[in-house]
Amino acid sequence: MAGILPLLTLLLTLAQAGVAGAAGSVRLAGGLTLGGLFPVHARGAAGRACGPLKKEQGVHRLEAMLYALDRVNADPELLPGVRLGARLLDTCSRDTYALEQALSFVQALIRGRGDGDEAAVRCPGGVPPVRAAPPERVVAVVGASASSVSIMVANVLRLFAIPQISYASTAPELSDSTRYDFFSRVVPPDSYQAQAMVDIVRALGWNYVSTLASEGNYGESGVDAFVQISREAGGVCIAQSIKIPREPKPGEFNKVIRRLMETPNARGIIIFANEDDIRRVLEAARQANLTSYFLWVGSDSWGAKISPILNLEDVAVGAITILPKRASIDGFDQYFMTRSLENNRRNIWFAEFWEENFNCKLTSSGTQSDDSTRKCTGEERIGRDSAYEQEGKVQFVIDAVYAIAHALHSMHQALCPGHTGLCPAMEPTDGRTLLQYIRAVRFNGSAGTPVMFNENGDAPGRYDIFQYQVTNGSAGSGSYQAVGQWAETLRLDVEALQWSGDPREVPESQCSLPCGPGERKKMVKGVPCCWHCEACDGYRFQVDEFTCEACPGDMRPTHNHTGCRPTPVVRLSWSSPWAAPPLLLAVLGIMATTTVVATFVRHNNTPIVRASGRELSYVLLTGIFLIYTVTFLMVAEPGAAVCAARRLFLGLGTTLSYSALLTKTNRIYRIFEQGKRSVTPPPFISPTSQLVITFSFTSVQVVGVMAWMGAQPPHSVIDYEEQRTVEPEQARGVLKCDMSDLSLVGCLGYSLLLMVTCTVYAIKARGVPETFNEAKPIGFTMYTTCIIWLAFVPIFFGTAQSAEKIYIQTTTLTVSLSLSASVSLGMLYVPKTYVILFHPEQNVQKRKRSLKTTSTVAAPPKGEGTEAPK
Repeated sequence: MAGILPLLTLLLTLAQAGVAGAAGSVRLAGGLTLGGLFPVHARGAAGRACGPLKKEQGVHRLEAMLYALDRVNADPELLPGVRLGARLLDTCSRDTYALEQALSFVQALIRGRGDGDEAAVRCPGGVPPVRAAPPERVVAVVGASASSVSIMVANVLRLFAIPQISYASTAPELSDSTRYDFFSRVVPPDSYQAQAMVDIVRALGWNYVSTLASEGNYGESGVDAFVQISREAGGVCIAQSIKIPREPKPGEFNKVIRRLMETPNARGIIIFANEDDIRRVLEAARQANLTSYFLWVGSDSWGAKISPILNLEDVAVGAITILPKRASIDGFDQYFMTRSLENNRRNIWFAEFWEENFNCKLTSSGTQSDDSTRKCTGEERIGRDSAYEQEGKVQFVIDAVYAIAHALHSMHQALCPGHTGLCPAMEPTDGRTLLQYIRAVRFNGSAGTPVMFNENGDAPGRYDIFQYQVTNGSAGSGSYQAVGQWAETLRLDVEALQWSGDPREVPESQCSLPCGPGERKKMVKGVPCCWHCEACDGYRFQVDEFTCEACPGDMRPTHNHTGCRPTPVVRLSWSSPWAAPPLLLAVLGIMATTTVVATFVRHNNTPIVRASGRELSYVLLTGIFLIYTVTFLMVAEPGAAVCAARRLFLGLGTTLSYSALLTKTNRIYRIFEQGKRSVTPPPFISPTSQLVITFSFTSVQVVGVMAWMGAQPPHSVIDYEEQRTVEPEQARGVLKCDMSDLSLVGCLGYSLLLMVTCTVYAIKARGVPETFNEAKPIGFTMYTTCIIWLAFVPIFFGTAQSAEKIYIQTTTLTVSLSLSASVSLGMLYVPKTYVILFHPEQNVQKRKRSLKTTSTVAAPPKGEGTEAPK
């Protein structure tokens, strides 16, 4: 301490010179003196230390300390025999000026330590020095207001072990007990306030906000605490952190608004700023025509004050503000409203307050006031002739005074047991011992709430939450309404909140709007609260807010893609419009075939029936009948039996038909060719031989199908890929047999080979004599059949990707089969049946041809002629 003594002595000298030129101080005599620091005046401009008077923040708070001291001194139970005095100073809202003022608190300590050098003091001319009255020794200090001022003062007071209790400084930095170990406060630190503001933001559903701070410890520390807590809590992102300079340049606040609009989705603005900065920000928002755009969340510097929003109420509507839990002290109102120029001479600034409060001018030295300002009468009364509302920190000033008084009382009881008044143990009062008693106090304060300190000297966090709301539909008639509380946890009455636009709907302050059903969040790198919404399209569904996955193969997404549902299963049913044409053709074909067979059986020995080759005709008609029945198998519901029948009969009818036609065509061709060379008939033209050949051809198909069913037993499947359309709503599962398009055509492949071969022989036999009258009908039949199947192939495979594939392909196949069967039936047997039934006179044996004709062409075997009656 001795090393810094010369420096402190110099500072003290400079401070005394500064104080001498200032407004002075308020002094109260007492056995123990408390210091007080209050922003009686605002910061001066143009190099001046002090500016205009601050009626509420300055005078109200200073008077609150005087009121508290009066009550303590009047209380016989508290510090009996000890009177508390005071020395109250004006900080002029400037930290450097406050430091100069605070040095006067340690003046007695510095002089006390320098008494040993008194002999070295000499005056010019040998005149002995005049000893001034020793300055009072300050045992504790109440103040200061602004955090930056408290920090500056605390650094000096700790050097002299003088405890300090602030009534308004809330910067988190002051909670550092290693640097500010003699500092305490009856208001909670901004770290609690920041936690409360984070809880408010989260309760409103906001996740993207900007911060705005006045340069200095209060604003910057508050925002830093908010950013840190929001980062730890998660779910809240900071769009921008903007700092307002101590000395803003012209247009600075317009620039602030423009910067805030760079992130327009961050409508919520967390503001830790002084009153002047708050007001100028609101003015800039109005100038930018953003009156109802920003959603303000203000710290306790805004609180429930009118001054920051006066004449700017329309911009402040909806603002949520926070204020340490407080109450209006009725006793102070009675005290202050009775203050007058006559009974309050101890407050040296009260006359200035009187002029400011009543907008009048006091005469001074016989000089009359200006004509523009009325003269004060001295009979004015606060609250009657002027508006009055108790300043918000009055309660905390009173609590700070009482905290020191209770600590001194406990210390007095411990060090001076049984003494009334001070004892030698408390003269002088040890600051370190007093600090321990301050930290241990616990009593009900002026508002009835407990006053206590933690190990860092902080008061517990208790806040009231307000919202500025309009009344009577006019922003000018708005007021602050209590909407919640915070004491470690938030209790916010969301129903009581009102907003511009829809009064009951909480506005949004989000980087990205919530994604809709069936959309996933695609996060923006580096900004956890920002994302793009990506639709879970196609067959994908929303698993969670970040993930889309494909539905299983047998399912499709719901309408809003939030889940999966079974894909409908379809098949060609009997009632389907697609089944009507094939079934009609099949029924007509079966009826026609049955008629032909019945006619042939009844007239089995007539010349026409015998000439058409009865055995092969019956085989051919059986094949035609089977072809028609395939339509019913294709429409029937797939099952193991139906699928087995499809495999067997799909190709069996055509194979049987074309085997018979091929055998018959081949027989005619061989007879014709052999007749050109010899009268000896060719081999294997008897009915038995023809049947053997026909069944030999057919057995190839039967053996192949049996081998296929042995290797892969038939069963039904549901094919979800066949109709898996681009649009999931059109997707269908198809119940079908386990036959691919290729295997289905493979069943007919052998039949088509027989058909082509038969067509070749029909072309070769086209020049046979007229007596072989079946050659040309068979030729026409095969030509037409080829055309039908040539048309079938592109239609069948061309519709493979169609949504109606199952209907189109099944209909095409069955109609093609029925048409090919109908062509064979119509060209080969309908004319014969017509003759048999309607012209029986032509169904007789004609006279044999001349010997010349029969000598050139070998006659058919007995019972199987090639002629028909003419």
